Amino acid sequence: MLQINDLSARVAGRLLIDHASLTLPAGTKAGLVGRNGAGKSTLFRCITGEMATETGNVSFPKNTRIGQVAQEAPGTQDSLLDIVLAADEERVALLAEAETASDPHRISDIHLRLADIESHSAEARAASILDGLGFDAKAQARPVSSFSGGWRMRVALAAVLFSRPDLLLLDEPTNYLDLEGTLWLENFVSRYPYTVLLISHDRDVLNNAVNSIVHLDQKKLVFYRGDYDSFVRQRTEKLELLQKAIVKQDAARKHMEAFVERFRAKASKARQAQSRLKALEKMKPLGAIIEETVIPFTFPEPEKILASPIIRMEQVAVGYEPGRSILRGLDLRIDADDRIALLGANGNGKSTFAKLLAERLTEQAGTITRAPGLKIAMFAQHQIDDLRPSETAVQHVRRFMPDAPEARVRARVARMGLSTHKMDTVADDLSGGEKARLLMGLATIDAPNLLILDEPTNHLDIEARESLVHALNDYPGAVILISHDRHMVEATMDRLWIVGDGTVSRYDGDLDDYKKLILSGARAGGGNQGTTYETPVPQVSKVDQRRAAAERREALKPLKKKISTLEIQMERLNKTIADLDAKLADPALYTSDPARAADLAKQKANAEKTLQKAEGEWMELTEEHDAAMAAE
Repeated sequence: MLQINDLSARVAGRLLIDHASLTLPAGTKAGLVGRNGAGKSTLFRCITGEMATETGNVSFPKNTRIGQVAQEAPGTQDSLLDIVLAADEERVALLAEAETASDPHRISDIHLRLADIESHSAEARAASILDGLGFDAKAQARPVSSFSGGWRMRVALAAVLFSRPDLLLLDEPTNYLDLEGTLWLENFVSRYPYTVLLISHDRDVLNNAVNSIVHLDQKKLVFYRGDYDSFVRQRTEKLELLQKAIVKQDAARKHMEAFVERFRAKASKARQAQSRLKALEKMKPLGAIIEETVIPFTFPEPEKILASPIIRMEQVAVGYEPGRSILRGLDLRIDADDRIALLGANGNGKSTFAKLLAERLTEQAGTITRAPGLKIAMFAQHQIDDLRPSETAVQHVRRFMPDAPEARVRARVARMGLSTHKMDTVADDLSGGEKARLLMGLATIDAPNLLILDEPTNHLDIEARESLVHALNDYPGAVILISHDRHMVEATMDRLWIVGDGTVSRYDGDLDDYKKLILSGARAGGGNQGTTYETPVPQVSKVDQRRAAAERREALKPLKKKISTLEIQMERLNKTIADLDAKLADPALYTSDPARAADLAKQKANAEKTLQKAEGEWMELTEEHDAAMAAE
């Protein structure tokens, strides 16, 4: 059991936690949520004893083992498997002692304890965890020093999971995982037999991995049973009740104040007035409802919608070294309104494919045709390091708008979601989320037709992620998304492509199917760390390829035209129905001209019937078109 009693903590003089208390029964798996900067990581530091508390204390049973992810696995020549096995310090110590122990009784105790902690299966368990986090058998034998920082973080995570602490503290563990690793971790945590406290802004992780939510809000800790969606529902109901209670209390207070004001001077009513004064003094004001507003994300609309396809690839290969490709045989098209999520383990080439689309890499073979006037914007997390640390957001935007007046520049910064105060804060002092907003705003400043987002949510809290979902759904251009946030993918994307085995292919299932595929042990695309392939020699001439592609497009033209006609018809019908609704909403119509009211109601019913028929036909034709595209 984890017990937090009357805890207060400050960071740099700012009070983040104020006399907060919490009890977590043993075996609880809780998600710790709250706005960025609320003090979640500070609470972890108080639990582990890294930070002194101002008041109160944290307690748990004697000999409780606490585990949290190290900043990074050491860059030694030890293999990944050895690093993970070494994390179980008790097993390591017992094995070392067994080599030198001479007392028969002690030797017996050592081997009994090794059996209790399942030492015999340690290597298999460690290998299974590493495999789930994206390291195949070959990678597990490599030295840690041969991996980059992000992959070493995965090794550090694997080590703490393998050590099986009584209290597992995880602070945004999915930030350095791909979707495949996130799905595996979600399943692992949900089955973990001991207590877990997990900081996460991933809605699906909080819905599937934990059984309770701890909300750090207004410097207090509030416990809710259930997953994240249940927490949102409970908290909404609680806020609605509180709002009603505040209104009721305000009305009672005003009534008492009016009575006292009116009768306090009258001798016959003086006693009643005094009693109401005392009641007013005792009436404790209910806590104000403080809901921080989230500044919305906005993306400028493209100046014009281009004809589809905006990008067409025919037998394309791409890589970083001449003659050796990361991806090859790419035969794909992207339309002006496509919403495509790229799936596949890190290292399989998702970012390589994104760079190819954004013209940051040149094709090594094949042909790429881009629509005339196509504007492409790309956002990638690592680009945050490219911001000029000593320049403000206004100065960054000024570089793109050198001749614009100050008011216009500041208005553009405001649309990026930065407040007036933050506009004049140097980039080095902005939070991760604010830097992400600035970088996303700079990337899209020219109103692109195609937006490529590579892990855009790492520094965003749940509310900001939801705001990004709305912005993407409002954006009329095409979107390519790489994200480990399953909710983001499901809420904004229409198509799934898998990057793996050296190519990019369409995936016909949904994310539930993909999750089953991952948890079955078949990591999509196989391998990791960028398998390379010799650039293949095309078997068909480019002329024949282009001719075949043109014939396929020509065959689909009539179908595409029917779909477009139906979309125009549906838009017109929706407008007609809205106009009729507005007229029928006038109560006077039914008394002044009942016959006209009946006629309008009949018109509306006919329009709705026609719309339903058009929508049904549109769905059938769209499915037929998508099927033809998938078979191409």
